[in-house]
Amino acid sequence: MGNRSSRVSTPPQATPPSPYTLGDFCIDELEPIKVIVIGAGFSGLLAGIRFPQKIPNVQLTIYEKSAGVGGTWFNNNYPGLACDVAAHCYQFSFEEKKDWTTFYPSGPEIRQHLEELTEKYKLTRYIKLQHEVVHAQYDAAAGKWHVRIRRPNPETGAPEEIEDSAQVLVTAVGSLSRWKWPDIDGLHDFKGELHHSAGFDPYPKTWEEIAEPWANKRVGVIGVGSSAIQIVSALQSKVGHLVNYARGKTWLALPFSSDTVSRIIGRDPTSADPENLKFSPEEIERFKNDPEFFKEFRLTLETEFNSAHAYTIRGTPLSLQFREICQQVMEKKLAKKPWIAEHLIPDFPVSCRRLTPGPGYLEALCSDNVDFVPVPIKQATEKGIETADGKVQDLDVIICATGYDTSYQLPFKIIGKDGVDINEKWKPHPTSYLSVAVDGYPNMFMSLGPNSVIASGTLISLIEYQIGYAVQATAKLQRERLKSIEVKAEAVRDFDEYLEAYFPKTVFADKCRSWYKVGKEEGRVVGLWPGSTLHGLKALMLPRWEDYDYERADPVRNRFYWLGDGQTYNEKTLTGDRAWYLREPFLDIPPIPQE
Repeated sequence: MGNRSSRVSTPPQATPPSPYTLGDFCIDELEPIKVIVIGAGFSGLLAGIRFPQKIPNVQLTIYEKSAGVGGTWFNNNYPGLACDVAAHCYQFSFEEKKDWTTFYPSGPEIRQHLEELTEKYKLTRYIKLQHEVVHAQYDAAAGKWHVRIRRPNPETGAPEEIEDSAQVLVTAVGSLSRWKWPDIDGLHDFKGELHHSAGFDPYPKTWEEIAEPWANKRVGVIGVGSSAIQIVSALQSKVGHLVNYARGKTWLALPFSSDTVSRIIGRDPTSADPENLKFSPEEIERFKNDPEFFKEFRLTLETEFNSAHAYTIRGTPLSLQFREICQQVMEKKLAKKPWIAEHLIPDFPVSCRRLTPGPGYLEALCSDNVDFVPVPIKQATEKGIETADGKVQDLDVIICATGYDTSYQLPFKIIGKDGVDINEKWKPHPTSYLSVAVDGYPNMFMSLGPNSVIASGTLISLIEYQIGYAVQATAKLQRERLKSIEVKAEAVRDFDEYLEAYFPKTVFADKCRSWYKVGKEEGRVVGLWPGSTLHGLKALMLPRWEDYDYERADPVRNRFYWLGDGQTYNEKTLTGDRAWYLREPFLDIPPIPQE
């Protein structure tokens, strides 16, 4: 001990008076902050609920290009449109819609639910319909986004452009909102009815009314994805003859949580009878009047959805077991036409492509009035479709259910602080930070951006946390009097490195054509979150603020200028609650340990 060098402390020197001057405001005397949201689907509507709830003095505007709210559920109206997730799981965590009419809700029912939410939370005050954002550019000097919007003139209806600006920009446009025609020679030379599933617009009629004249007609459906599967199932009994052109293969799963549904409500959702998926008036009344029963039903479904992540990992027992079960079920349902199984059941693992239960599809393929054609299409003619084997099928109606543009090349420009269009930055593939932010684009946050969707679990909960992340960042901007918050490029690179390390061990990396990989058989996975839903919630729950760079709004060096004059507004004015820490949500009572 004696040989340790000693340190002699010296008395502190007197410091000169600081030139720093306190702010003449209270710590919670917050400046107004403007937020612009692009899109009024699930994400945009949630932003309309959460920003006013969480951000004082917020000025919020939600621009929606369509004539109604709902996003994909407003714009899609094709025959058989439905959700492939259980209805009671397809709602916000704080909502308790108990009168869903079917296990897999129809598009119109989901759209009605979103319209009811808009009315319930009085969101119309924030939403501007038929207002399409065409350009957004960040002004680094001002710390604001300048946005151009195309709309019909309120008086003449003629197209015009207006401008708006905000400190915060939230993109909520969704990943499945931009559709395109398939690349088929001669397609637009076809003289019959030609539709795309995403552009099918029966208004003011229903799709059933549009399909009435097809009762004795020949209808071709191109595709074997989720939309095509639903269309074939819906039209089989309503048309004279149906031909399903399938370029690829796909897995169809048992209806999710079928055992649970059978146990709780005494129902077999795997039945081919569509009536078996509908809830009876008595069941709906029980959901409404028995809170414990409803709670158990919903929590059990959510738990089961969040217990299947292992099947997305290559070679796990659950993945192999799931594949075996799916194959057995598909072969059994295709027993009438067993040759179809050879062309439809894939070689790649379950969930390499988007997995759907597809109730009624396999039964429809086995119907006498349905042909399944796995041969590639050579061209369309004025009268129908010619396949690569030289066969020609005359058709009266062609429906292209061939998917969306999933390249994340946005239909409008977003110009960052360095003058770079995000579409250029996102070539050859998009990059992001935890799917919610991009370096070079300060004060911009995303919901359903690149690598944000999930393959196991429920998407709505992840949307809630993505919007919640944007709200937390906005609260930080406002509270700490910041001009900008921008994710560091090194943080984006590190997340990119994580993506590249994660996906090779999953079934998504196998060779299959999927929108997860921009419609390619092989390549980078750009659509999916790198993990489970619960993993995503944990990642977004508590932001890593150290991954961001900041600029202060005030021309003051001291980082604590936002502390203001040392008091709160209620103390200064002797108004409001001055014992708020004794009330919820601030009061946090710990549990008493039990022996």
